Amino acid sequence: MRDILHRMLNHESMTREETHDILIGITKSEFPNEQITALLTCMQMRGVTVDELLGLRDGILETGVPVKLDCERYIDIVGTGGDQKNTFNISTCSCFVVAGAGYKVAKHGNYAATSVSGASNIIESHGTHFTDDIDRLNRSINESGVVYLHAQLFAKAMKFVGPIRKALAFPTCFNLLGPIVNPSQPQCQLLGVANLDQMRLYNNVYQKIGIEYGIVNSIDGYDEISLTGDFKVTTNRYERIFKPADIGMHVAEPSQLWGGDTPKEAMKIFDAVLSNQASQAQKEVVMANAAFAIQVLEKGKDIDECVEMARESIESGRALQALRKYVAINS
Repeated sequence: MRDILHRMLNHESMTREETHDILIGITKSEFPNEQITALLTCMQMRGVTVDELLGLRDGILETGVPVKLDCERYIDIVGTGGDQKNTFNISTCSCFVVAGAGYKVAKHGNYAATSVSGASNIIESHGTHFTDDIDRLNRSINESGVVYLHAQLFAKAMKFVGPIRKALAFPTCFNLLGPIVNPSQPQCQLLGVANLDQMRLYNNVYQKIGIEYGIVNSIDGYDEISLTGDFKVTTNRYERIFKPADIGMHVAEPSQLWGGDTPKEAMKIFDAVLSNQASQAQKEVVMANAAFAIQVLEKGKDIDECVEMARESIESGRALQALRKYVAINS
């Protein structure tokens, strides 16, 4: 570790194997907290590399609880978080819309870090219980179309750096790991990022992992498609900037996407969207994110067709049925 810290002070980078070994060492309490703090600070100041992030990912998956789902193709829809926008639970809501359209979703998430209600908050608010029981998880994805993997049950290594991350007054490379340590290792993922630097980083990460992906960023700083202005999409097949009108949507005002001041308010919005009783802006922003997730699953399908599939999922009531089935299985 001392040699690595000296290298970091010289702005050098680590290999994938080195960061993997460091993560394993952290779980074995081989390093004092002061050295871990110094390492995370150096990495944050210089910027984490693709191989460093992948090495940490390797270590977290190796020391975590794996989830073997018995379905062939499914997607995770997730945001990096930290955009400070406090939107309602758009990506989690999109999961049930995608499920209502006939696809499978393995959502990986946690409690809120910077908003009123995170993915785990909104799922739990419906009276459900988190589990790592593989039979229950497989029943959930196969019968409702959605399985929710609460991060704290699976990423065991995270608890070893929890106190250090909490004490530091800034995000670290561990904040970037959430989207890529889904214990079921999905073949497809739609990821929302808060800036274009993150988009470039994850684009290179996904190419090395070798999955089907879409990365989205709203130019005004949302880590999802917000429809508040132009947004950029990068996938295995194309890179393009869209306007809301390009996919038949209206421009939304930031206030229309507000997630409320309490978890109860966030749940009310979430349920209104899936019940087809939400405002136009709330409904369209979920449809947009769900549509691009469907496009990742359906290689080459026209985005207009994917939008209509998302719309039909909500308006037919199938998205709501997916939620109700999920709740029945997991309560």
